Amino acid sequence: MFPKLLGAIWRGLPVPIRRRVSRFGQGRFTVTVAVMIFDDEQRILLLEHVFRADNGWGVPGGFVARGEQPAEALRREMREEADIELDNLQLLFARTLGKVKQVEIYYRASAIGDPKPSSFEIKSAEWFPLNDLPPDLSKDQRRLIERALLPNENCH
Repeated sequence: MFPKLLGAIWRGLPVPIRRRVSRFGQGRFTVTVAVMIFDDEQRILLLEHVFRADNGWGVPGGFVARGEQPAEALRREMREEADIELDNLQLLFARTLGKVKQVEIYYRASAIGDPKPSSFEIKSAEWFPLNDLPPDLSKDQRRLIERALLPNENCH
């Protein structure tokens, strides 16, 4: 009987109040986007970031702003950090990181323009052959690149 009463009270509340109460009980996550950009020689673009927690090298990406769509956030980040536009943007996969409460969305694309650092956050932008990645590239970044190369890898 008590669950039925609670259900009736819940359904009787105005929708804006139900939304606020629902959000209160949900965990908050930061959302990031990243992209695996390959050129015609099958090299991958990596950026050396000033603020990256590990050694600095990694796939390009950034944070999604409130109200921003992930693909548009990625396009904005690439203009801001590497002065390029993206072509053939394809969703690859997403993953969650529980410790830092983060959702990461990964894409694959090609670059329009010649990548160059265009933000104080980026030290350098370089193309690397897949068999000659920076030696201090983190294991996690290497696994993400390998995962992006798997056939039929879509949102798993």
